Amino acid sequence: MSIPARHGRLPRRGPVKPVVALLAGILGVVLASTASVAAIAAWQITNSFDDSVDIQGEGEAPPTIGPISGAVNILLVGSDSGQGNPAYGDRGETLNDVTILLHLSPLSHSATVVSLQRDMFVPIVGCENGNPGTRKINEALYYGGLACAVTTVEALTGLEIGYAAKIEFDGVIAMSNALGGVEVCVADAIHDLQIGFDLDAGTHTLQGWDALQFLRSRHGVGDGSDTTRVSNQQLFLSAMMRKIKSEGTLTNPLTVYALAKAAASNMQLSTSLSSLDTMASMALAVKDIPLANMVFVSYPAGATQVNGVGGVAPRKADAKVLMDAIAADLPVIVTGDPGGGVVPGDDIVETAPTPTSSAAPTIAPEGPTAVELPSSIQGQAATQQTCTAGQTF
Repeated sequence: MSIPARHGRLPRRGPVKPVVALLAGILGVVLASTASVAAIAAWQITNSFDDSVDIQGEGEAPPTIGPISGAVNILLVGSDSGQGNPAYGDRGETLNDVTILLHLSPLSHSATVVSLQRDMFVPIVGCENGNPGTRKINEALYYGGLACAVTTVEALTGLEIGYAAKIEFDGVIAMSNALGGVEVCVADAIHDLQIGFDLDAGTHTLQGWDALQFLRSRHGVGDGSDTTRVSNQQLFLSAMMRKIKSEGTLTNPLTVYALAKAAASNMQLSTSLSSLDTMASMALAVKDIPLANMVFVSYPAGATQVNGVGGVAPRKADAKVLMDAIAADLPVIVTGDPGGGVVPGDDIVETAPTPTSSAAPTIAPEGPTAVELPSSIQGQAATQQTCTAGQTF
């Protein structure tokens, strides 16, 4: 049975502040032509927020509407609870099957997204249910909710996390629908018998249930490991960012409203993040980061066993290069491959140079001196078009 995290209900706010945040903050988009309609839209989003969760290193809300002024670390976890939806079957305990650390910097004009494999053995610390010791990182949510996931990742990375969010299966469906789908490249047909998902080779625009199943599929891609699934998740996120940045998604008031409503209705946020002002300031900062400076990487890990159970162990020496770069607020250069994915052709042209090879691309972001990561750290920049790894088992 899952142990609930501490919850702190935010006080209800009047309509004026949310309206200002929505109009001026979320990329300056006017949601409606009259103040009364805008107030209704803002009220609907604000009242969709679930109870917030207090975390250890609580970040601050911005004093005024505008981009965040300094770098922030945000933890995003994907819960597999299914929230009682029978479409997902009997889920058992609640796990954080997706754990992502986002470093967002308006100073170096870069964003570094670090995926942590669900099967990585780490000390689970700072949880309400005692001290469970070393376990797979995806058990943090079970032992103490979102706050426990934050303290566990802080202990692993040495970074302070000021903001956090948990998203459910239905949230992925709602947000992909709000975007009108995300285009992905499938190198070889996916046949995942475990979750009942099939997808032919080729290019597909995925949304709703298909988008969720693509992100969940583990036994339908590569060698069936979580490493390949993480690669698919990075492929999907890269494609999503390309769509948002290239198609003017964030200037479409209906799309912005749909995205905000989908997020608010299907996410649990830390108290620091449960504010339209804060979300708006982060959105403004993301708006100014070039695609070439958005890098998706996997926390390096190698195969291991703990008490006879297979999984992966952190490669802390290689990871330290990445974590030191994030702590110093420096952009990074990926030298490893895309994590099992296939590079089908030339990169999408923006500000990134041509990769040195299709197997080991080197993407050099703009801004301050970037840190070159060890080749054991797999990943890609948002400018890089990749395809899923073919089935090998």
